[in-house]
Amino acid sequence: MEHILNLEQVKKYYGSNSGNITKAVDGISMYVDKGEFVAIMGASGSEKTTLLNCISTIDTVTSGHITVNNQDITKIKDKDFADFRRENLGFIFQDFNLLDTLTMEENISLSLVINKANPADIEKRVHAIADKLGIQDILSKFPYEVSGGQKQRCACARALINEPKLILADEPTGALDSKSSRLLLETMSDINKKMQATILMVTHD
Repeated sequence: MEHILNLEQVKKYYGSNSGNITKAVDGISMYVDKGEFVAIMGASGSEKTTLLNCISTIDTVTSGHITVNNQDITKIKDKDFADFRRENLGFIFQDFNLLDTLTMEENISLSLVINKANPADIEKRVHAIADKLGIQDILSKFPYEVSGGQKQRCACARALINEPKLILADEPTGALDSKSSRLLLETMSDINKKMQATILMVTHD
């Protein structure tokens, strides 16, 4: 089985060597295979998001190695991080991070527009992913006009639209009620099974 993600003795320390050091991530080794849906669980404050930030290149490690799609991201130059994320990663956030001035369709397609994809191809891909996630009927609406669960499915569509190697989900159910949380997790499970998407989620739930 192909390892999409591999961590080798990853450490992330904050503070100085004078004695006031916080060991946020202390020697983590793990891997995620292509097509897996993996959850990292732990209480709030256990530095799950710190680990996710290191994997997503939002933060850098103190030591160790992280490989995504056979590329050691600890060796990537700062100027190349944005390209790496765009080409390899999809993100699902707790607070959706949708732009209120754009329709749901425009939110989903934004990364394709930025990458100057063919307009006809953009529309085709957006409608295909929206159909799979059951949000075809709200594509013309704005985020403030739909429910939290619908926003999160839109966020899933946005994460999937570029067909990323790895989807990173940071507490995706944190802003949802129990029913919407269950529906979102069922949606993510379907994405994993039917679209062979590889998902790494951190959650306290």
